[in-house]
Amino acid sequence: MEVPEVNAAVAFGLLTMVSWGIWIVVGNAASESIDPATAAAISYLVAAILAVGYVFVSGASLAITPRGGALAGVAGMFAGIGFVSMYIGLSRGSTTVVSTLGAMYFVVAAFIGMAVLGDEITVTRVAGLLLAGVGIILVAR
Repeated sequence: MEVPEVNAAVAFGLLTMVSWGIWIVVGNAASESIDPATAAAISYLVAAILAVGYVFVSGASLAITPRGGALAGVAGMFAGIGFVSMYIGLSRGSTTVVSTLGAMYFVVAAFIGMAVLGDEITVTRVAGLLLAGVGIILVAR
């Protein structure tokens, strides 16, 4: 029996899913052991070291355009806000609720994509987003 070849996007998507799932659980434990903002800062520092190390090891281009640098900076700002709020949320509530709500970031991205970036609005996409909203309501109860 042959093992099917896995698409790189699927492989990295699965690695992301598993890594972030473990991150939430360990982050919850960290936020119960030390101040959640401090736990977030330590976690982000380690993540930054890994990301910078990967840039150098992988031979990624170090060329930064003003637009690309600014956009990456703004993305980092929002990632940091989300990161810290996740740790604080974990220290004050259920891992199930906080992690599920945080994982619904795709709903925000989808709305921005359709409203601002010109992504096609279809019945299927709207239905999917509405179902995600129902999921948020069910998990938060």
